[in-house]
Amino acid sequence: MLSVVLYSYRRCPYAMRARMALWCAEIAVDLREISLRDKPPEMLAISPKGTVPVLHFADGQVIEQSLDIMRWALQQHDPQGWLRWEEGSEAFARQESLILCNDTTFKYWLDRYKYAERYPEFDQAYYRQQALSCQLEVLEQRLSQSAFLGGDKPDLSDVALFPFVRQFAAVDAGWFEASPYPATRQWLRGWVESDLFKKIMAKSHIQ
Repeated sequence: MLSVVLYSYRRCPYAMRARMALWCAEIAVDLREISLRDKPPEMLAISPKGTVPVLHFADGQVIEQSLDIMRWALQQHDPQGWLRWEEGSEAFARQESLILCNDTTFKYWLDRYKYAERYPEFDQAYYRQQALSCQLEVLEQRLSQSAFLGGDKPDLSDVALFPFVRQFAAVDAGWFEASPYPATRQWLRGWVESDLFKKIMAKSHIQ
């Protein structure tokens, strides 16, 4: 039994990005896939909020936010330089701003776009436009100038945002493929087809 346990749900974007960072950092974990309808009591005992991911160490330490898990993992080993920006630098501020927008405003509009029937105040097209305006248009502008949000190679923002953009694209795949966001589509396709993403989405547990 490995000394680090990761409670995860395969399709959760927060869990996806945590798994990607752990895998990139080459940190072996005991991966425990949970059922959202029947959450294991041992997970709820250490993290009553009941959401994934949750990283549990043998000494009792618990990390229960995906970004904190990502940063912890990459602080142990960061072969791709995802944490390469110095705190206080313009590049670091840009990275943090993108992540903050993704996890707050974009996630808010993404949920309404995905489940528009639950939010009848506006139609789905309205919610899609809000998501586009607050984040996708910014991504398209950046990705039209460089291959990744972090420049010529990825940084933390690429990995933190990618699973959520993937969700956005899947709501209406036909619309997204025809939309005026070619650079974002290429960036998204690169991550979806990457060996890293295929590995962390494989239906197998690390024991």
